[in-house]
Amino acid sequence: MTSTKTRPVTAAGPSDGPAAPEPVKLKSRKEPERFALLGVWAIVIVVFSLTTDRFLTEGNISSMLGSQTVLLILALGLLIPLRVGDYDLSVAATLGISAMIVALLNVNHGWGIVPACLVAILAGSLIGAINGTIVVRFDIDPFIVTLGMSTLLQGVLFWISDSATISGIDIGLTDAVLTNTVLSIPVNFWYAVILCGILWYVFDFTPAGQRLLFVGQSKDMARLNGIAVGRARFLALVASGTIAALAGVVLAGTTGSADPNSSASFLLPAFAACFLGSTTLKIGRFNPWGTFIALYFIVTGTTGLQLLGAQNYVQQLFYGAALIIAVVLSKILRQRNDRRLQNDAREAARAATAADATSTPKGTA
Repeated sequence: MTSTKTRPVTAAGPSDGPAAPEPVKLKSRKEPERFALLGVWAIVIVVFSLTTDRFLTEGNISSMLGSQTVLLILALGLLIPLRVGDYDLSVAATLGISAMIVALLNVNHGWGIVPACLVAILAGSLIGAINGTIVVRFDIDPFIVTLGMSTLLQGVLFWISDSATISGIDIGLTDAVLTNTVLSIPVNFWYAVILCGILWYVFDFTPAGQRLLFVGQSKDMARLNGIAVGRARFLALVASGTIAALAGVVLAGTTGSADPNSSASFLLPAFAACFLGSTTLKIGRFNPWGTFIALYFIVTGTTGLQLLGAQNYVQQLFYGAALIIAVVLSKILRQRNDRRLQNDAREAARAATAADATSTPKGTA
C-alpha cells in the first residue's frame, strides 16, 4: 500500500521562478440602506393599523392592491427605457390611446373584445417603434421625441373620441381583469406580479438584461464592447410602448369605458414609482421589485391618510414629493456608489502593486 504525502507549500526559490501573486480580496458591501424603504413601509402600515380600524380590513387591502394595477404595469413598462438611460414621456398617452381603441372598436364598430385588445396592443408597439426609430436614426434626445409624441397622441385621443367618454365595453374584459379574484384580490394584480417577475428574470438573469444595464451605464463603453446600442434603445422603446398599451387594455377593462382625460394623470406617479424604486433593493438601478415596493408604499400612505380624513389631493402631494425625494436620493446614492467603486479600484491597484513587488526576485545571477 502506497501512501501519498501532500507537499507543503514553500517560498519560491531561484529555480522555482517568481511566486504567483495572491488574488486581491475586496471587502463586501452589505448596504443595509437598500432595505430602508421596506422598513419605512412596515412602520407606516403599523401606524395606520393602530390609528384606524378600517385600514387592515380585507376590503381595504384588496382595494389598495387592485386599484393600482394599471399604474404598476405602466411603471414596469417605463422601467425598460430607463434601464438604458432613456426617458419615455409618451407612455401615459399611449395608455390612453390603447384604452380608446378598445372602446371604439368594441363599442362603436362591433368588434370582438379579443381582436380589439390585440389591435390596441399593436398600436402601442407601433408608437414605440416610431419613437425608437426617430431617437436612434436621427440621434435625437428621447426626452424631446417622446414629449412631442405624448402631445401628438393626446390630440389624436381627443380627435378620435370627439372629446367624449365611450362606455359599454364588453363585460368579458371586466371579468378577465377585475371581477375574477385570487385570494380575494382582483386578478389584474396577479397579472402585474407576473409581469414584475418576468422583468426581474430578464434584467438579472439574461444576457439581454445585462446589455440593457451596460448601455444605461455608458453608451460609449457599451458600443466599444460590441453591443448594438441603437438596437437596444429601439427595442426598449418598443417594449415600453407595448406594455403601456397593455396597461391601457387593463384600464379599459377595469373601468368598462375609455375617458380621453384620464390617461395624463398616470405619468407622474409612474416616474415617481420608478425613481423611488431605484433606491430600494438594488441601489442606483431601476428594478421591478423596487418599483413594486415604492408604488405600494406610496399607495399605503395616501390610503391611510384618506381614511383619517385627508382630502383627495393628498395623493398628488405624495406622488410629487416622492418623485423629488427619489431623484435626489438616487443621485446621492449613485454618487456614493461611484466613490465606493473608485476606492475599491484604488485599493485593488495598491494591493496588486504590493503583490508584484513581493513576488519580484531581489536580484538575478
